[in-house]
Formats: sequence, structure tokens, C-alpha cells
Amino acid sequence: MSQTLYVLNGPNMNLLGTREPEKYGSATLADVEKLCATTAARFGLTVVFRQSNLEGELVTWIQEARTKAAGILLNAAGYTTTSIAILDALLAVQIPAIEIHMTNIHARESFRQNSYVSKAAKAVIAGFGTDSYKLGIIGLADMIGAKEQA
Repeated sequence: MSQTLYVLNGPNMNLLGTREPEKYGSATLADVEKLCATTAARFGLTVVFRQSNLEGELVTWIQEARTKAAGILLNAAGYTTTSIAILDALLAVQIPAIEIHMTNIHARESFRQNSYVSKAAKAVIAGFGTDSYKLGIIGLADMIGAKEQA
């Protein structure tokens, strides 16, 4: 079994730390990557951490994860509510995926509340800020049977 998790981030996530800090906080995407790597290491796992503003690139990485990863942690951002292509890719790869959001999308505008990603995700984590990533890594580790290292 692969000991790698793919952590994929969608559009505008590269602006973390400066984009709407009242909603997303002051942590940068580099801070989130470090949090994911540290959390994964607790379970003997490694992380491939990527961000793209391009839908097709996210689809390609999801497909790549099929043979290179044990699971996917996905913050599809703005593509959450629009991308059937990402939904189809998640359904095709047949490895566990967790959908995450830094904010509680259900407490925001109604157009943010319909997620195509949720239709393929094994779980959804929302509203914990950057800790959504940490919780997602812990959840994926459990799903794939990775145990916390002593």
C-alpha cells in the first residue's frame, strides 16, 4: 500500500494569508503544507501537496493519485460547486477522498452549499480553518489503516 496522500487545492488557495483574512485567517498555503506534512508524518505517511487555479490540472492530479497515493484530501475551492469533471475523476480513481473547506460552506451563500465533490467523498470536513486539513489527514490515515507512530 502506498504511504502517500495527495493534498490538492483549487483556485485562489494560493492567496491564503492575504485573501479575506476575516474568513480564511492569516496562514499561508506554505503554512498549510507544513501542517499537512507534520500531521501525516505522525502516521508514517508522506504528502504530495499541490495547488492549481486550473480545473483540468486538478483532474490530472486526481487521476495520477490513482496509482501513486493511498488517498486524496481535496479542497476544490470554487470548483466544489461547479465541477462535474472533478466529481467524475474522483469516482474513477477508487481511492478514498475527503473533501475539506476552511469555512463552513453551509453557513455561507446558498450557491456554496451544493457540492459535487461530496457525491464522491468518503467524508466532508468544514469550518475548522487550517485545522480542517489536519483533521482530514487524520481521517484519511484512519481510512487507510495507518496507525499513529509512537
